[in-house]
Amino acid sequence: MPKILIIEDDDSFRNVLVQMLAKAGYEVRQAGDGNQALEVCAQFGPDLVLTDIIMPDKEGLETIQELLEIKPGLRIIAMSGGGKFGPNSYLPLAVKLGARATLQKPFMREELLNTIASVLAND
Repeated sequence: MPKILIIEDDDSFRNVLVQMLAKAGYEVRQAGDGNQALEVCAQFGPDLVLTDIIMPDKEGLETIQELLEIKPGLRIIAMSGGGKFGPNSYLPLAVKLGARATLQKPFMREELLNTIASVLAND
């Protein structure tokens, strides 16, 4: 069973993602920001990280860089609604920093599950 770490500052949205992925058969852990995510990642050893980009404390782009320093090759999917600038300004940068795929919020359940399956299948 693949292990997924969800990093999302919106509690309600994060809980929906956790429930959705657990129902799909994944072992899921969660973090509310990048700092917490680094701790959880060290203990949990995820196969894939699903991270928001715009978060307080430690935002997603910085978190992606730090996760890949700790665990090179870690599969990461970046997601963003884009804040005041829109997702198109952040998601391409996330890919340049090492994210394997991106999701623009809001996204549908099937899009999320298909993206995760695709990233897990490609090594």
